[in-house]
Amino acid sequence: MNLSAKLISKHGTTRSQLTIRLQEAKDNRVESELRGPTLRVYWHILSTKKKEGIGVRSVQRALGLSSPSVALHHLEKLRTLGLLEKQLTGEYNLVSTVKVGVLQNYVGLFGYMLPRFLFYSTLFTTMLVLYPLLYPFDLSTHNVMALVFGGTATAVCWIETYRVWKRRPF
Repeated sequence: MNLSAKLISKHGTTRSQLTIRLQEAKDNRVESELRGPTLRVYWHILSTKKKEGIGVRSVQRALGLSSPSVALHHLEKLRTLGLLEKQLTGEYNLVSTVKVGVLQNYVGLFGYMLPRFLFYSTLFTTMLVLYPLLYPFDLSTHNVMALVFGGTATAVCWIETYRVWKRRPF
């Protein structure tokens, strides 16, 4: 009898609940390990998205680490967490992405890590600019309230975008 079957019979847990618990345990481990310079290395790899892999020296140079051994330590740490794999050439490839900690607030787009709120900010700003152009402004209550709500939503989204951008790990 394998481990999952024993746990299911012992605790009355279904296989899907067990899978969820194991994933949560893995995410907790990754979140506790993915801090400081290791997070900076992971962020760098996420933002470069090289298909051919990334080397120790390129990480060291890009992040200004003190030596290649420091870069190697953090790359190996990411490998043991299951986020990278090492090729025979010594380069590392991204195999898994996780959204833990500060990374939950970012989206990768065209090799850049952008705050999620940036998309909402852009949407509300576009709507706020287009509204008076599409519906000529008269001082009716309807138009004034639409502009007030649109302006408030736009301001809140831009403030949140700025706050998230300031918390980036680099």
